[in-house]
Amino acid sequence: MKEKIFLGIGAGPIQTGIFVSGASNSGFDRIVLADVDKELVEAIKLSQSITVNTAEYNEIVANTYSNIEIYNSSVPEDLEELKKVAAQANVICTALPATSFYKFLIPWLKDAFAATPDFQRFVYAAENSTTAAKDLKETIGDFPSTYYLDTVIGKMSKVFDTSDTNQAPLTPRMTRGHLVEAFNTIYTETAPGIEELEFQGLYPKTNLKSFEYAKLYGHNAAHFLMAILASEQGCTNMDQVQNLPDIMETVSFALKNECGAALCQKFKGDDELFTKNGFDQYANELIYRMTSKTLSDSIDRVIRDLDRKLGWEDRVIGSIRLCLEQGVMPEKLISGALIATKRYFGNGSDKMINGLKNLWQDAPDEEVENLIRIMFP
Repeated sequence: MKEKIFLGIGAGPIQTGIFVSGASNSGFDRIVLADVDKELVEAIKLSQSITVNTAEYNEIVANTYSNIEIYNSSVPEDLEELKKVAAQANVICTALPATSFYKFLIPWLKDAFAATPDFQRFVYAAENSTTAAKDLKETIGDFPSTYYLDTVIGKMSKVFDTSDTNQAPLTPRMTRGHLVEAFNTIYTETAPGIEELEFQGLYPKTNLKSFEYAKLYGHNAAHFLMAILASEQGCTNMDQVQNLPDIMETVSFALKNECGAALCQKFKGDDELFTKNGFDQYANELIYRMTSKTLSDSIDRVIRDLDRKLGWEDRVIGSIRLCLEQGVMPEKLISGALIATKRYFGNGSDKMINGLKNLWQDAPDEEVENLIRIMFP
């Protein structure tokens, strides 16, 4: 039987906690990683294994995955090996900081696919963008049996320093570690032959777009709102919000009656999730997960990159626009957006408005003016 090969590009906690663990538990013969972090690559090469911590309900469990290969794509000899692996990998996952990093894959991933153009491969894009797979396909190219697949990753995770905790590092020679939550239902696009993979944790959906919207304009929007409100109260970790009932109530209302109402209207009939009862149940579980004491997510991590998160189509403004499109007034979401806007651009409505307009230069002028009038009445 031909060996099954997995290639993960980018070795962060999403890659290790979802795709490496899934490939290992699914019996892949080779599990290969690509990264440009010299320290990380050298440490994993020495240990040939990684350890990932999983935040369960009331404990953290360390899982070690063996026989891990890793190569530095910025080192010529490593790059040649990565090309060989990519040409024969059944499953590939890109888990990079943003889709803008795809341009760095052109020199080698495109060549690898071109070397075996008819080979069947499934390429998962895990960059938290509703157009990631499309962008990756446009960057690398179209090949007959290569399927670029979007993912909806609702699994929260973080990188930690071992000086702050007694959790296991990624390898014995590192001071960094990966912590992921136990939730492990990852929706993906479907493609011919994908069911035969039996890749643990991945659930193909024919209507992925609605789940992508729910993740970005529901999960991510509420997560950001909770974090920005908590930061105003001096909190440093998301689990501290459990002691702030006003914020819990505000976020619950925003998620259910603003994000949820808009999503349920837009995608009515797509899935049980997009019903009042289905979404309320999802929201209750999600808020509980966001404030997990075992995960203890950093507020700074959740609200970092304000310029990106205040973008026209990202979680903050995108969720507000979705609500307005569906006839829902997103008062709670707007309040969080204004806090973030003030923090990024400075105090004063003129500064905030001009900052947002500069950020939204590519958006339709009429839509921008309408949204500014609503946010700054």
